[in-house]
Amino acid sequence: MNANTLKSILDSVAKGETSIDDALHTLKHMSVEDIGYAHIDHHRSLRKGFPEVIFGQNKSVDQIIGIMERMSQWEKIILVTRIEPDKAAVIISQFKGAEYHEDARMIYFAKEALPVIGKGTILIISAGTSDIPVAQEAFLTAKAMGNAVETVFDVGVAGIHRLFMHKEKIESASVLIVAAGMEGALPSVVAGLVDRPVIAVPTSVGYGSSFGGLTALFSMLNSCSSNIAVVNIDNGFGAGYMASMINRV
Repeated sequence: MNANTLKSILDSVAKGETSIDDALHTLKHMSVEDIGYAHIDHHRSLRKGFPEVIFGQNKSVDQIIGIMERMSQWEKIILVTRIEPDKAAVIISQFKGAEYHEDARMIYFAKEALPVIGKGTILIISAGTSDIPVAQEAFLTAKAMGNAVETVFDVGVAGIHRLFMHKEKIESASVLIVAAGMEGALPSVVAGLVDRPVIAVPTSVGYGSSFGGLTALFSMLNSCSSNIAVVNIDNGFGAGYMASMINRV
């Protein structure tokens, strides 16, 4: 339930096209709908500007389908994160137009074309090709939230000259997301080049002493570049969401 949907219902009542009782029935579950295994927050779009996102990990196929069926009555866009291919294949077969992006492990279900409401371009950069899945999760999230989004992949510090080939894109972006594993140095380099916010995403890519992304996380938290904020390990969704919020201001 977003602001436009609510306005449409109220306008219909005001014009006498919808009765008060019918409107009341429609709005009955506007806030929270209890379906037993989930309390669906239908009010979130109205409150925060974007609907609840379904975290697919450890949920059954039936649970995800049930939540999506209830959400699709109100929402124009539904995202499911951290979902494996076998589950996704069953789920998208139930929703016409739903897409599964295996690299990002995300279901993207847009019922219609989404307007661009962001004020600038969000640029998503990956240090290595192995970091692309996390970067893609950020890309799809930012796109779903109504932003112009561009990407630059595999420009890590082991070959820093590759980054400078994209200087114009980097300098023109309003917000930048940088995903990096290993030693996690790339966000500091990118942030040192621009006067824009940089959201650093540590990934779990790396050999033993990367400790599943902890080394990259600690490196980013200790960055000497002051225009960096850091999200959790592999949290491309969180980075895309935050970048979108910044891009609306």
